[in-house]
Amino acid sequence: MTDEPGTSWVPDACTLPTPDRPLRLAEFDRLLRDAVHDVDRRSARHLRLRLDTTAEPALRDLIARESACCSFFTFALARPDGDALTLDIRVPAAHVDVLDALTERAAPAPRP
Repeated sequence: MTDEPGTSWVPDACTLPTPDRPLRLAEFDRLLRDAVHDVDRRSARHLRLRLDTTAEPALRDLIARESACCSFFTFALARPDGDALTLDIRVPAAHVDVLDALTERAAPAPRP
């Protein structure tokens, strides 16, 4: 894991240049904050997010770029019922901590 402030969950296996990591994290945070409707941790190595369908173009772009620098991620995007967009994220056992952090970041903020 890197010691860059705010990026402690980014694994050393990530090949994204260090100066670009805060920008990528901000992209994830923005997408997660604005588009996630539900977080389902299906297993230690599998996370399913249900997202707003309007996020699909940005999400496809982001997961393509993320797959290029963190090849340990497996992403599967689907529209199971037309009204929902699901993103399944899987990681190998060695990167469960990364999925833990992503799950925490994806959890909807409590409503007042």
